[in-house]
Amino acid sequence: MGAQNPQPGKFLASCSVQLTGCLWGAIKVSCVGSCGVSNKINDTAWTVEEQYFNSTLSLADKGVLTAGEHTFPFQFLLPASAPTSFEGPFGKVLHQVKAVIDTPRFSKDYKCSKIFYVLCPLNLNDIPDIEQPNTMSITKKFNYKLVKSGNIILTATSDLKGYVVGQAIQLRTDIENKSGRDTGAVVASLLQKVAYKSKRWIYDLRTIAEVEGSGVKAWKHAEWREQILVPALPQSILQGCSLIHIDYYIQVSLKSPEVSVTLPIYIGNIAVNRVPLSPSRSVLHIPSAVVPSAPPEEEEAASGYHPMDNVSIPTKSHSQQQPFSYAPGLSFQEIRLDSEQTGSPNHPTLCLSTGATVPYYAEGNVVPVPTASSLILPPEYSTWGYPYEAPPSYEQSCSSATSSISNGN
Repeated sequence: MGAQNPQPGKFLASCSVQLTGCLWGAIKVSCVGSCGVSNKINDTAWTVEEQYFNSTLSLADKGVLTAGEHTFPFQFLLPASAPTSFEGPFGKVLHQVKAVIDTPRFSKDYKCSKIFYVLCPLNLNDIPDIEQPNTMSITKKFNYKLVKSGNIILTATSDLKGYVVGQAIQLRTDIENKSGRDTGAVVASLLQKVAYKSKRWIYDLRTIAEVEGSGVKAWKHAEWREQILVPALPQSILQGCSLIHIDYYIQVSLKSPEVSVTLPIYIGNIAVNRVPLSPSRSVLHIPSAVVPSAPPEEEEAASGYHPMDNVSIPTKSHSQQQPFSYAPGLSFQEIRLDSEQTGSPNHPTLCLSTGATVPYYAEGNVVPVPTASSLILPPEYSTWGYPYEAPPSYEQSCSSATSSISNGN
């Protein structure tokens, strides 16, 4: 039995039987699409299920099939509402064709099945304001040296709100260190959150890629520009599926003092339409975020005005991790989004622990259990080679663009 990888609204066809001897029976074929979710990892005894389609055809009435190959044409029209295939540790969106030769009583029935992958492309251009920069800022007051206090203003901006596989996420981070203490390193991460709706919501959180920059000296205003390459990932929205929701975030955080901002983004299949830029402007061009100045702190009032020097942050490390490696010790802030737009439940405050997987339960005192489960990508997602090499830094991109322009002259 053969099965292609069609899109919703297309036909699925063809079935063949190879016999070494005569067989008496009827042949039936069925096409089934469903989703199942379990509270346990890699458990197919689903706690909750939903079905998208289930059709059965009789290809041959009961009779004698001679030895040799027999072909029985058939067609199944896949519903336009069929969701994209997905397989994760707590649930699956599965589409398959099943065939059975129904033999006489007390004889063994012959059965086989074939899984096929459905891709319902997510066009990023259908999402409002997807081409706009994504910005978030936070101010945190902290104490140091027992009696002194200061402010950290952290602002993160991405050039878009949606990306496709193979595209670089352009990031700009501004840090105002209004204190007499140096900060820890700054880290930018691409995070994935898969929510499974069982008797309670279960969240599987993973770090996909990460880049780390140096800290900011006391009384400095620092700017950090970097980029993260999007590897092969499932799309953000499984349209038509109510049990599994996929969300992506860019999280930028300081290790000391602990402060972070989280930018929700979309991963789709059809890229955002943008006006092509000239080579000299093709690298990150994000307007500076307007951040209100905080009132003078106690230390500033006591010791006088401290001018803020502008500096650039060098990058320390850049890692495109193995596909679906898991999240290090980072944390989400609570995010309020339109649940109808994102297709996901309200985002609670989430914590990512160090180690393997972190299944996060929405209620109850359940200790997270580390696992080594990986998500399975349909063939359409795997056409891009996984980018084990990190993309060039912002400085390297600028140098490359400058040299190419010079050579052109």
